[in-house]
Amino acid sequence: MRARSRARFPLASVAAARHHALLSFKPPRLGWRPSLRRLCIAAACALGPLHMAPAGAANLADAYADALKNDPVLKAAQAGNEARRQMIPQARASLLPRASLGGNTSKNKRSFPIPPVQDTNPGSPTFGQLVQIPDITYNEHSWQAQVNQPIVNVAAWFDLKSAASTVQAAGAQLKATEQALIVRVARSYLDVLRAQDRLDASRAQETAVQRQLEQVQQRFEVGLVAITDVLEARAAYDNSAVARIQADGDLHVFFEILETVTGTHYDDIARLSESLPIINPEPADEEAWVQTALAGNYNIQAAQAQLEAAKRTLAARRAGHLPTLEGSITHSHFATGGLAFLGDKVDTTTYALSINLPIYQGGFTHARAKEARFLAEQARQELLNQQLTVTRDSRNLFQAVATDVVRVGARQKAIASSESALEATETGYEVGTRNIVDVLLAQQRLYASQFDYADSRYNYVVDLMLLKQVAGSLTSADMEELNQFTDAASPVARGRPSLSP
Repeated sequence: MRARSRARFPLASVAAARHHALLSFKPPRLGWRPSLRRLCIAAACALGPLHMAPAGAANLADAYADALKNDPVLKAAQAGNEARRQMIPQARASLLPRASLGGNTSKNKRSFPIPPVQDTNPGSPTFGQLVQIPDITYNEHSWQAQVNQPIVNVAAWFDLKSAASTVQAAGAQLKATEQALIVRVARSYLDVLRAQDRLDASRAQETAVQRQLEQVQQRFEVGLVAITDVLEARAAYDNSAVARIQADGDLHVFFEILETVTGTHYDDIARLSESLPIINPEPADEEAWVQTALAGNYNIQAAQAQLEAAKRTLAARRAGHLPTLEGSITHSHFATGGLAFLGDKVDTTTYALSINLPIYQGGFTHARAKEARFLAEQARQELLNQQLTVTRDSRNLFQAVATDVVRVGARQKAIASSESALEATETGYEVGTRNIVDVLLAQQRLYASQFDYADSRYNYVVDLMLLKQVAGSLTSADMEELNQFTDAASPVARGRPSLSP
């Protein structure tokens, strides 16, 4: 489905000419598949080269590359996928020839429990005497080679088809895990940046409140304000110090979370550039995203393959009532050192065709078929649940991204409004029309607006990635393209949390 994108780029620190170029840019009419590549190329053409991260600052591409090498969740999914792939040769073995070779050897002793007999051989030295027949000791050995070939085995054929569907489901689940890793890396990386922005706002507020406290203290000393203003300012300063300490600790925690995902320790990471374009998803059609998600979501594809596997397993279990036909060729060799009617060596070759018709196995076949029928129904319901969930998530995430675009612009305007309100409040305090509480609240609103603006940008990136993940279109290229909008000019340093006020 084709639609024209209406882009909005709230770029606070970009030159006016470039800003106008971005606002006037009209992307070509594209198909349903949205991509950060198109957004990044458009913005890069208008903005020119971006800052390159120094060697010491890790960026999103570094974090994602480290996660690909170290993430245990992805490694486990890859190993599980390889294990599932072995189901096909295992199931195919039931339809292929089977060859076996066996043999044995033995030492035999034959005794004759009869009384002695008279020797009647005139030439024997014991002629005319009673002689005991001696024991006979001899060796025997034999070997056998056999080849069996199933000719008719309907159950084994359906088992092979079921295994193929199970492997297909495992492949889709691996793709879903790979997409989930992209989101986990981006979310944990942006959480670090979010924590740094909160810390910056807390520090700025603490500094401003401290300065305000000093001014109020001076005014109180000369009798211009009451002691209540000093107490209000002191309480605000203490609260801002607590907020700064909490934000400092949170930054360290989110660095640890990023390290858990990537398996790598980072001393600092690059920030997200202000040049990141904030635009509506393409196409701007909610229903198109729903249809795309229903066709491309990997969880749905895995559930569909699981249902197909369950259906074929059911057919295999029902085929347990059908006859099987098998051919075999057997060659055997037997040699003995003792007495044998047919000679001391015998070779035998046998060609056989066997048929087996199961009539009754104590209800085992019927129970297995019944079990498979319920498992197929379970797979059908799980597929329906995945379709309903994906439909809901694609609609909600589409609306979330569209809302994020508007929210970013609105919060950028709120910063300017809060700055003007603070200036007016401070002026009113100087002339006596506003009190210290009004000034402190105005400062708090300003720093809250600054953090909310940064927070909304991070939410936009995460929601857009989640939308593409639900649609099945999120790839590593999206992470690489987003990485072009990282800027390490002022990296976020890990440091150590400060616990002192």
